[in-house]
Amino acid sequence: MEVFSPDGTRIAYEQRGSGPPLVLVDAAGHFRANSPLDELAGLLAGDFTVVRYDRRGRGDSTDTAPYTPDRGVGDLAALIGAVGGPAALYGYSSGCLVALHAAAAGLPVRRLALLEPPIDTTRDDPGQREFTARLRALTGADAVEFFMAGIGVPEEMITAMRDTPYWSAVVSVAPTLAYDSMLSESVDEDLLRRVPVPTLVLHSAASTTDLTRMAELAAGRIPHAVLRGLPGAWHSVPASVLATALTDFLR
Repeated sequence: MEVFSPDGTRIAYEQRGSGPPLVLVDAAGHFRANSPLDELAGLLAGDFTVVRYDRRGRGDSTDTAPYTPDRGVGDLAALIGAVGGPAALYGYSSGCLVALHAAAAGLPVRRLALLEPPIDTTRDDPGQREFTARLRALTGADAVEFFMAGIGVPEEMITAMRDTPYWSAVVSVAPTLAYDSMLSESVDEDLLRRVPVPTLVLHSAASTTDLTRMAELAAGRIPHAVLRGLPGAWHSVPASVLATALTDFLR
């Protein structure tokens, strides 16, 4: 299935199940063919019409330069319109930032759930801008290595990922990693305070302190947010655990 964003970009998506619409927004480097969200979607499909899509420039979706966070919002607006919103949104990692922009922009979003949003509300952070610029200058595996190290992925995890199908898939969409860095630049306290809907902010009990603190920051700034820790691994929570938490909150 496909829908067209306001700028003409084709956004490929799929849906399963029945019930209120729930759109899953993937993390950096992920798309439908390379994502942990497929298992989660299957577990949620008994209660929701679950929509998964390829963010622009990934998988079967096209791209239109230049990238801006507003274009990601347009993609979600087109998807929500296609499935007959209002919709709930679940964002994972940098996917949270797309979801936050969409809610703050006034899209028909009824609830948000966010797993470890990578948020630093420092305005005009030169370090983040420099990171984005360096990332845009790199290609392929070099960009992936730089991005993963820069966001704090443990070295042993990066080593384990090399020479795997997952790694090759992320390399195939390496240019879009700069989009996620630009999203990080675009989130500030003003945007968080403009999110009008009930929001569940989640973190894994096994994540590092930096990720936990960012989740706490988001929950503290979003007006109608609650914070919840779940058992899991670094920057991830098992699909079965997530499905229960999401169903309880979104239903």
